[in-house]
Amino acid sequence: MTPLAALDPTGAPVGILYIVAFSLFIYGIKLGTHPTSARRGNGIAALGMGVAVATTLAQKGIGNWGIIIAGIVIGSIVGAVASKRVKMTAMPQMVALYNGLGGGAIALIAWSEYRHWIHAGETVSLEILIPTLLAMVIGSISFWGSSIAFGKLQELIPGQPVGLPGQKILNGFLLLALIAGGVALAMNNGPDDFSQPLFIGMLVAAAALGLMVVLPIGGADMPVVIALLNAFTGLSAAAAGIALDNTALIVGGTLVGSSGTILTLEMAKAMNRSVANILFAGFGSPVAGAGGDQEQRPHRSMNAQDAAIQLAYADSVVIVPGYGLAVAQAQHAVREMADELKKKGVSVNYAIHPVAGRMPGHMNVLLAEADVPYEQLKEMDEINPELSQTDVCVVIGANDVTNPAAKTDESSPIYGMPIIEVDQAQQVLVLKRSMSPGFAGIDNDLFYDPKTAMVFGDAKAIVSEIVQELGSL
Repeated sequence: MTPLAALDPTGAPVGILYIVAFSLFIYGIKLGTHPTSARRGNGIAALGMGVAVATTLAQKGIGNWGIIIAGIVIGSIVGAVASKRVKMTAMPQMVALYNGLGGGAIALIAWSEYRHWIHAGETVSLEILIPTLLAMVIGSISFWGSSIAFGKLQELIPGQPVGLPGQKILNGFLLLALIAGGVALAMNNGPDDFSQPLFIGMLVAAAALGLMVVLPIGGADMPVVIALLNAFTGLSAAAAGIALDNTALIVGGTLVGSSGTILTLEMAKAMNRSVANILFAGFGSPVAGAGGDQEQRPHRSMNAQDAAIQLAYADSVVIVPGYGLAVAQAQHAVREMADELKKKGVSVNYAIHPVAGRMPGHMNVLLAEADVPYEQLKEMDEINPELSQTDVCVVIGANDVTNPAAKTDESSPIYGMPIIEVDQAQQVLVLKRSMSPGFAGIDNDLFYDPKTAMVFGDAKAIVSEIVQELGSL
């Protein structure tokens, strides 16, 4: 089957339509930098993708339209159902899964194109072969690495670092094998009995490398890993675009790759760690037996009623959200609490740490869902100077990103990581189920500060009770 009106791939209309498509990509990304316009930006970028897909499908030489349409319909249905049913707490693993599927699709495209060339008896030019190999390797690494990230976040596999003896040596061997295989194919890029098995071997080696690189990374580092794998998927798409001479893939992949790289570097900077340290240090997960003696240290606790009284008589309150807020789905209750405090003349702001939660921007997304005004969201560098003049800090599920050990304990694995300096506030309320440690697997000294009061229980239930108490004061 062929489209009713096929476009010439080299013609001006195709180029113009692709320019329209990636202009919409760029404008959509720009709108995505602000919560109030992010949804509109997402829609505009999706429109751009629709233009790019339609332009590609309308060109001459497109294959079996029945399979293409079936794939579009099935994928659209699965995506629509998933977007409606997946809870906000599961959004990080959904992002990891979707990102991995993009990388996997690129790897399969590269394999399909290579098989086509071999079966057609063609000698592939290096200008096409090299980006095809890059697309296959990077896409495969992204798919399998993202699958491990999904498994850790979904708790299908252990969240703590999982390593093998000599794993770094094995990873190095796999990398060298991929380089050697690529060189061998480049030196003999014609059809023979050796080429396709070698290509498949490289595909398998790339898959193993993706698994081996992400398995030793702990849950606390998943936001950075997801951003990095997202950049990998973009780079693989750009490489595939070069091989297929597809402008939309080149531009779209480059946008994803560059933005993912910038985000990865910014998040690593926010943790005061290098990307290499995140990938190879095996840090960032609960340690077996961690937290076993935390409750023997003296700490102070109070109930929701006392917390409401303390908040009602404050002049300024800063709320520090973390993954615990997402698990409890407490964002709407927190917004209600802030509204009650404002009625009493209390100034309320939110302190956002760059790596709070399990994906980049996790807290911003949750709070935007609850219609929290954007101007109340303060980044770490903006809010920290104000905390010494803050009457009460309310920490909801944030653990490692508020731990004073990052500033004071040189032996701590998080030493040097910038934190939300809630210990500088006049009083601190920590809403948490227990005294258990965070993803880093270390005790939080904030819990034992004399000016800190622990309010134990489900965050949503506690905040809802505080809202009721505030309404009666």
